Amino acid sequence: MSKFFPIRLTSRQLATPAVLHLTFVRDDGGSLDYTPGQFIQIHFPLADGTTARRSYSCATRHDHHMAPGEAVEFVASRVPGGAATALFEGMAIGDCLEASGPLGLFTLKPDDSNGRYLLIATGTGVASYRSMLPEIEKMMAARPLDIVLMHGIRTVDDLLFADEFADFALRHGSRFRYIPCFSRVDVEAATSIPGAEPRHGYVQNFLEELAPDPARDIAYMCGNPNMVDACVEALKGFGLPMKHIRREKYVSLK
Repeated sequence: MSKFFPIRLTSRQLATPAVLHLTFVRDDGGSLDYTPGQFIQIHFPLADGTTARRSYSCATRHDHHMAPGEAVEFVASRVPGGAATALFEGMAIGDCLEASGPLGLFTLKPDDSNGRYLLIATGTGVASYRSMLPEIEKMMAARPLDIVLMHGIRTVDDLLFADEFADFALRHGSRFRYIPCFSRVDVEAATSIPGAEPRHGYVQNFLEELAPDPARDIAYMCGNPNMVDACVEALKGFGLPMKHIRREKYVSLK
């Protein structure tokens, strides 16, 4: 198990009505370095005396070794009656909690030679892709590489980091596409975001539109297990080998 260390809350705000945007620094003088796509675990006591553990993908846009004192951002769903939600909302700025990590293999691989990444997420799973943006930009500068980022959410209120992804799309033209997919609202009712290509429906319903190509594509999926499973089966149907399908499932725990 990873060694525990204290992290201190430095900022808390609402990213959406249902998601907290939290910023922490390591409080023991060590660095909280991570590879974009990895996650940190937090550990906290429950009323019954047991210890709870929750995992959160690091959302900081990250392209260098993080020195002591540098902030790391998380996003956390606000779950009604949730222990972690109560913890985060009850903390004062400056309070500490125990953490471990970073953990996980949901990262971009430096030896990849593919022509396109398909980055697919639901909900707060898109945080991993936000952290990867600086690394993606370096890869795009180094070789021919296209990116499609698809984010499944219910309504406009659930968009996370949309302005950042849309701005990235505007700066990189057709090489980076940002496709938010709204399951609960018609596209015409959604706020227009220059650089975005909104769709109405679930992300897995639009894979065929992207024409996945086993000779070109590597796919990442992060979020709802049903979405991940559906996309895996669809991508296998297009001929992608499992070594080119990288996934991380999560559910919002109480």
